[in-house]
Amino acid sequence: MEFHQLELFLAVIECASVTRAAEKVNLSPGAVSLQLHNLAAELRTDLFVRSGKHIVPTPAALRLAEHARSVTAQMRQIEQEFASDSLHDHLPFHFATGATALIHQLGRPLRLLRKNFPETSIGITVAPTEEMVAGLLQRRFDLALISLPFQNDDIDVIPLFEEELLVLKPSVRRVTGWRVGTIEPDDLAGASLVLYPKRSNMRSMIDGFCRELGVSPRVIMEADDTEAMKKLVETGFGYSILPEFALRGGPRFFQVFRVQGRRLARTQALAMAKSQHRRALTDSIAHFLKNALTPEK
Repeated sequence: MEFHQLELFLAVIECASVTRAAEKVNLSPGAVSLQLHNLAAELRTDLFVRSGKHIVPTPAALRLAEHARSVTAQMRQIEQEFASDSLHDHLPFHFATGATALIHQLGRPLRLLRKNFPETSIGITVAPTEEMVAGLLQRRFDLALISLPFQNDDIDVIPLFEEELLVLKPSVRRVTGWRVGTIEPDDLAGASLVLYPKRSNMRSMIDGFCRELGVSPRVIMEADDTEAMKKLVETGFGYSILPEFALRGGPRFFQVFRVQGRRLARTQALAMAKSQHRRALTDSIAHFLKNALTPEK
């Protein structure tokens, strides 16, 4: 038994005529009659009998019609659920991002996203890059805003913009305004540092930068949260290296530096799992966020 046979069968039931049903489904009456004959043979029952010039469904046909309507309704639901059409895809959409990007960069883009995709239920997960990539590969996330460099051949990335990582030094006086000074590698080598955990992509970037400088960082504390690390620096626990956008704003008790003659930066990028069957909605939202997050030249 095939699904299209049930569809033709229901068309004949509704039209009470093979000819009218054939016109409805754009087939010849002979083709429809053949499919009804094959269906009846497979079920080993009569589905229609003649009464004068008309055909009348048998009790078996009426029972089959109930089942067929249920089956076709379920098939339509499945087709709709997995349709690659962003306008009709109303399944939940799972987006992942880092905490710093969420706090300092995604406020307006996410408000616009909700406004432009009002029928989409959007869930947000906050995680480090390595966990976001794992979630993409496991299909727990549809799209993520990650930090590059991050090497993985099973994801597609859309680079957006660079963000400099800067050195923070505690200050006994409140600092206002925005000024980036310079610091020597030796000053960094002799400092106590509060850094991201070793397992994180951010720490890998910082460790690689320190190796290029010939510096062995003296890490006294590790933390996942950028805002917590800022507070630890402000309270005098040590230096840190954090993303620029997390450092701008109101008065603070730290100074900001870059290493003399060197620049450390990460690239923020949208990432999604490579797939031949990616949701059209994923591509639509990725395109929307790319336009909202890419700085104007």
